[in-house]
Amino acid sequence: MTLLPAQSGLGHALYVHYGLDPRNYETNILLSDGMAYFKAEAGIRIMEGLGFPWSLAALLRLLPRSVRDWLYDRLARNRFRIFGRRASCYVPGTQYQERFLG
Repeated sequence: MTLLPAQSGLGHALYVHYGLDPRNYETNILLSDGMAYFKAEAGIRIMEGLGFPWSLAALLRLLPRSVRDWLYDRLARNRFRIFGRRASCYVPGTQYQERFLG
């Protein structure tokens, strides 16, 4: 898995390509096997790739997509209150540099 900042040139182009607002980052984009996934489905697929116990997130697919995306939006809107805020952006260690573009 490779991560790309939405603020980079390629990230901006992807937001525009998929019809997303390139200034209001309301979701992440997961590109996998030639398909683009957004919101809850992107999150579920990412967690599946992390293995057990995170892969249990696949059970969320039992809920209708509209409900999953509604939950995703609530979590995204309140993420700082739930998880806290950092004083600076995450800088990956050298062992993870190849996973980040831009």
